[in-house]
Amino acid sequence: MELSKRQEFIIEIVKEQGPITGEKIAEQLDLTRATLRPDLAILTMAGYLDARPRVGYFFTGKTGSELLTEKLKKFKVGDFQSVPIVVDENVSAYDAIINMFLEDVGTIFVTDQHSKLVGLLSRKDLLRASIGNQDLSSVPVHIIMTRMPNIAYCSADDLLLDAAQTLIERQIDGLPVVEEKEDGVEVVGRLTKTNIAKALVELGRDEHV
Repeated sequence: MELSKRQEFIIEIVKEQGPITGEKIAEQLDLTRATLRPDLAILTMAGYLDARPRVGYFFTGKTGSELLTEKLKKFKVGDFQSVPIVVDENVSAYDAIINMFLEDVGTIFVTDQHSKLVGLLSRKDLLRASIGNQDLSSVPVHIIMTRMPNIAYCSADDLLLDAAQTLIERQIDGLPVVEEKEDGVEVVGRLTKTNIAKALVELGRDEHV
């Protein structure tokens, strides 16, 4: 987060004199308490300062990069997941290809008649099937998909960094976000490298600070 000159000056005052009340800071800056209040609120919410009732403000000792790292470590998958693209296991591979390109995704999740995750269909799976000179309009996706339990997935409550690590380790484009049920897992979202990039952009733009 980019600080204003006044906010930087406030931090220096608190570093040297903290704990210090808002009134004392306002006096040194020749400002009213009301004028100073938004700056103190921003610096407190961002983590540069902390406040204790009847004691005042004090410096947390954390740099901007440390604060950003801490916030990134708190991001959850559910905060950034997108809508999943799902097909039934009996849909033809040809229809899956059409769906994949219309939705502009690299991975489609496959479910059974009870809407439970049973597989995953990637561009590689479809390419492999097309090379075999098969009639893709007559081949159901469950024949060529990657099946459970050989699929990595995550939940909305998982840390975004952990899910990103799975994407890197598995060298895959996306993960299904699921909810555990008694009879299997239900797809509720998807997490892709694009979602990770959006999280980093939002963090850089200070939307979560």
